[in-house]
Amino acid sequence: MMNDDNNNDYREVTEETVTADETSAETDDKDTSSDASGNETDDKPGSDREDVCFICRRPESKAGKMFHLMQGICVCADCMNKTMNTVSSFDYQGMLNNPNISFMNISDLNGEGGIPNKQKLKKRKKGEKPAPIIDIKDIPAPHKIKASLDEYVVGQEYAKKVMSVAVYNHYKRVATDNMDDIEIEKSNMLMIGPTGCGKTYLVKTLARLLNVPLAIADATSLTEAGYIGDDIESVISKLLAAADNDVDKAEQGIVFIDEIDKIAKKAETHSRDVSGESVQQGMLKLLEGADIEVPVGSNSKNAMVPLATVNTRNILFICGGAFPDLEDIIKKRLNKQTGIGYSAIIKDEKEKSDDILRQVKTEDLRKFGMIPEFIGRLPVVFTMQGLDRDMLVKILKEPKNAILKQYQKLLAIDEVDLQFTDDALEAIADKAIERDTGARALRSIIEEFMLDIMYEIPKDDNIGRVTITGDYINGTGGPIIEVRDTSVHAKSPADA
Repeated sequence: MMNDDNNNDYREVTEETVTADETSAETDDKDTSSDASGNETDDKPGSDREDVCFICRRPESKAGKMFHLMQGICVCADCMNKTMNTVSSFDYQGMLNNPNISFMNISDLNGEGGIPNKQKLKKRKKGEKPAPIIDIKDIPAPHKIKASLDEYVVGQEYAKKVMSVAVYNHYKRVATDNMDDIEIEKSNMLMIGPTGCGKTYLVKTLARLLNVPLAIADATSLTEAGYIGDDIESVISKLLAAADNDVDKAEQGIVFIDEIDKIAKKAETHSRDVSGESVQQGMLKLLEGADIEVPVGSNSKNAMVPLATVNTRNILFICGGAFPDLEDIIKKRLNKQTGIGYSAIIKDEKEKSDDILRQVKTEDLRKFGMIPEFIGRLPVVFTMQGLDRDMLVKILKEPKNAILKQYQKLLAIDEVDLQFTDDALEAIADKAIERDTGARALRSIIEEFMLDIMYEIPKDDNIGRVTITGDYINGTGGPIIEVRDTSVHAKSPADA
């Protein structure tokens, strides 16, 4: 062990070295090159990212200036001082002379060296307020948002109108920050609709049109902190990754939580409800707006993952779910409001033909298992229609990226024209209704019937057109194959 005099001398030298390194680091920051316009530029690679301490995993904005070591490793001043103080208290001379002790190569711990770029945050300049990602002058009006959605989404007129107004008001709120002394509340949304009706697709299209970061999370994987599964903060972590680890951009994004009905409170349980009511309680502060410590580049917090602080005040949350058996709860409420006898039966028969989900109320959601505090933070509640035969046929051919257009483009590469007759589209829609999975069934049905055609067509360069008929879909005939500059004749795909 060193004596006290040597210890004091060592600490003085260490402090002088640290001060000199900090001074040189500040000088290096000032010595930035200038471009033709006179703006300062930094030629260091990855200069738009914050350095993260290799030991404590704090970013540069929290830990201060970093010491840059070999292999791209950075260490903050606090960890460097603690390390030096610890080293100075040991008899390292004796350790060096001991053949049984070998020092660890720090590059072996770090693999390729440094912290991965996906775990580094973008730098935020001091005193600079985050600029809104959408200028208030560039925010499209609700009717323009709906018109853009009409190009990609068939039907769901009421849902598109509600979402257009809610998104328009939300980003006006973000762009203006505040309206004098009046604080505008967030317009978080709750979407209720059967599976395959287009909930996720509608949100994806909306985020693409607005060009804002979007994170899609599945509520079924969320559990209370400390249990197996994703922590609630992982939802914001996904949004941060979608924003390229830019905190300012993530704080103005959209989060879509699907299968929200799966975290309903269990009716009869004697154990801790770690994936139901506890998740709803944990999400309250996210929905309302708070500073959340989220892991960067990971789904859960641990000692080896850097943390970032994200404020959820300006993040728009959209929750969606199928809510099975909710119709029965609504029917019971409506039947209680009717008289005794024949009137109750008539009311029940009427509700079977109407879209009963449109009459949902807060009390119905509470009986389903959603806690009042959670429902209160989702002020915009709307339903989506189930897809009928006509809507399925329109989905097949009308949107910009319709399924039929995708296959027509694939075959156009082989210089083959693909056509579908009206009775073929109706037969595909009928089969989709039988599967009861909404628009998701359309792709699988077409893929099944197009398999032989897509396999056989590249064999013959003389094929110019393929027409899919209703008989082929129903299994009573084959497609019509037209050879270039020859007459039309029926042919099975195996004989093509």
